[in-house]
Amino acid sequence: MGVKSSFESSLQGLEESVEQLESGDLTLDQALKVFSSGVSQAETCRKALHQVELQVEQLLQADDGTLQSESFDGE
Repeated sequence: MGVKSSFESSLQGLEESVEQLESGDLTLDQALKVFSSGVSQAETCRKALHQVELQVEQLLQADDGTLQSESFDGE
């Protein structure tokens, strides 16, 4: 599974976990399982974003090996 599909599926799963937890319809045991799954999905998203950030940094590397730092927010 590629970074993009892994991120997108984990993000969707995380959103579903949040919706389930916010509904208040889960037992404590169910809520704990959904929360644990959400934490795992959030970590997968974090790792995917970090991997993409490293790829962007590699693309911004100058010919002399130095990195040109650029903001991701367009500033």
